[in-house]
Amino acid sequence: LGAVNSINWARILAQMVYYFYAWGRVAGGDPDHHLSFAVPTGNFGDVFAGYMAKRMGLPVDRLIIATNRNDILSRFVHGGVYAAGEVYPTLSPAMDIQIASNFERYLYFLLDEDPVAVRRLLEEMAQGGSLAVEGQRLAQTQADFDARAVSDEETLAQIRETFAHLGYILDPHTATGVRAARGQPNVICLATAHPAKFAEAGPLAIGRAAPPPPALRGLREKE
Repeated sequence: LGAVNSINWARILAQMVYYFYAWGRVAGGDPDHHLSFAVPTGNFGDVFAGYMAKRMGLPVDRLIIATNRNDILSRFVHGGVYAAGEVYPTLSPAMDIQIASNFERYLYFLLDEDPVAVRRLLEEMAQGGSLAVEGQRLAQTQADFDARAVSDEETLAQIRETFAHLGYILDPHTATGVRAARGQPNVICLATAHPAKFAEAGPLAIGRAAPPPPALRGLREKE
């Protein structure tokens, strides 16, 4: 028995199913129907599951990594340098991470499944606070992923905009993914949590908090 946390391989296996299921619902099983996915991420687990699904043959065009102000992953995709910095508190706290615990799993494939090369890069990170890839490795990363960092202001604006258009309250993590996907065609954004978990974002964006899910309503009044 073990916790199903973001580094547990069993959790990643389960998350792969999201991509196949969502693609099947939209594409109707047509292998020529390609889709992209926008994924809010901090620990790189959910988007890594999408990467594995794509390696398994799922017709995925782009995997869009959405981060908040803690943008180590988006900086790596754009520039090839993975450098830890200060962790900033944001409205999407589950993404307030600098070192993504699943990132080395991607490095394993990026470095041609060579564990010695992965270990060398991680030792470089441990000693100097950063690691870097360039040339063909960086080109491969940019072929595998798009990435965008989304500010708290943009997160609130997206919650407000989605609510105005659809009456749906995004949680602040999912809002970063929706924002990161703006302008991209045929994108599914993975929702990550119920908006009621995050009491601060709703009032700031739309003047009220999201109601709890039906199964939890009235729970605080019980013995």
